[in-house]
Amino acid sequence: MKKIIISKMKRNNHHIILNSITLLMTLLLLSTASCTKDFLEIAPKGKLIAQKISDYDLLLNNSNLLNTGGANAQVFLGDEIAAAEQYLSVDEPRTQRLFKWEPVIYESNENAPEIASMVSQLYTYNKIINEVMDASGGTEQQKKSIRAEAQAGRAWVNFMLINYFGKPYNTATSATDAGFPIIDKADVTETQFARATVAEVYDLIVEDLLEAIPNLPQQTTYRIRMSKVAGESLLGKVYVFMGKYSDALPLFNNALSGIQNSAIPVNLVNYNEAFAEGGLFMPINPTFGPSTPVINNNPETIYARQFSNFWVLSSTLVISPATVSLFNQSDLRLKFYSTMPFPFGDEYPSGTRRRVGPLTTSYGVVLPEVILLRAECRARLNDLTGCAQDLENLRRNRMPAEDAIVPSSISGQKQTLLQFVMDERIREYACQGIRWYDMRRLSVDPLFSSLQFKHLVYGENGSVQELPMPAERLVLKIPPKILAENPGMQDNP
Repeated sequence: MKKIIISKMKRNNHHIILNSITLLMTLLLLSTASCTKDFLEIAPKGKLIAQKISDYDLLLNNSNLLNTGGANAQVFLGDEIAAAEQYLSVDEPRTQRLFKWEPVIYESNENAPEIASMVSQLYTYNKIINEVMDASGGTEQQKKSIRAEAQAGRAWVNFMLINYFGKPYNTATSATDAGFPIIDKADVTETQFARATVAEVYDLIVEDLLEAIPNLPQQTTYRIRMSKVAGESLLGKVYVFMGKYSDALPLFNNALSGIQNSAIPVNLVNYNEAFAEGGLFMPINPTFGPSTPVINNNPETIYARQFSNFWVLSSTLVISPATVSLFNQSDLRLKFYSTMPFPFGDEYPSGTRRRVGPLTTSYGVVLPEVILLRAECRARLNDLTGCAQDLENLRRNRMPAEDAIVPSSISGQKQTLLQFVMDERIREYACQGIRWYDMRRLSVDPLFSSLQFKHLVYGENGSVQELPMPAERLVLKIPPKILAENPGMQDNP
């Protein structure tokens, strides 16, 4: 009986500490966010006043474009994670609903950060796109460059939105699959929105990027601003999600070559050095993990966009035993995980581990993913040698060189090598939200048609509960508040 009481006290104390820290971090990171009652969720309410080209240039330096706050539903949906029941059962409803793949995540009066933060950014980008060419001052090319950055930024936002609320891109059905409303005006008085099709949203994304890339800055100078390298990388990623690998590969080739001309350091961090005494990631904080640089100073960041990952201050989410088994013991990425709950408690069961940092996740355009996406394209287009080279280039920076080699039994076969690429993406981004996007696109990929997704919940008594993912939950439902504000808007199943 005493043991049960102590266990409950630990859980309650854990929940109190987590709520306090989460509140503090929310106030610090999201103090510039706003909550309005209309679909656009715009900050500030009303019209932004910009006249000079310098005004529009400053709009692109807005911290609200860098930070997407709590837009992190994707983290809880990936099948590389599991949960500890004693912590999941007392976690906030949103976390529980997302992890359990429930259909309704938000209450009728709640704003969904996956919409609020993104659509607020659309307002800023649309204002620049529609007005900057008439601004005073500056040259024609300067105006085109600023407009191009806004177009590429809008493309990134729309890519996020369609991967939350639209079905995975499928050539056969995209013209009729419901996507997300196309918002291309900076008009806060607009109140009625209809969903475009998945194909229409992707067409706009591609159109924006194709038009923007020739006018984007040739050098990567500021990580929070869009460059040509970032634009090409983003378009390549969009093409991968559309299954257009032969279109994507030249873009990744151009981007990886263009990185050499960056005005600031853009390179892989060698973990062998970073985790050595006096290295970039040292010392390792027992609470927040390795001392990683902030996103603006991280040399692996090409285009800085980030969301809050408060789950690193929670004991609920862990990487599953199957995920842990993907790592070699010499893989230094394991240093981002702990076998212990936060901030105290008994060791996790079955070898599961909790992500310990950093407090934000970078998910704009990052060099490791560009390399992995090119590796995938090379494998799909039967350049198995090139794929293995890309993989080993990344892996040599994550573990000792002798362990970075892709085994010949894997590198000599297209399907096994492709699976290795997908596993490498999990090793690089476990508990960071990337896996859910991969689950979506692989679900319509004939080469991965046998995939099934599930979550495991580990009980204190050693029990393991399996939660299969309904196929419908590869798409988030439209939040009830949005449906109420837009009568007749079609919801997802």
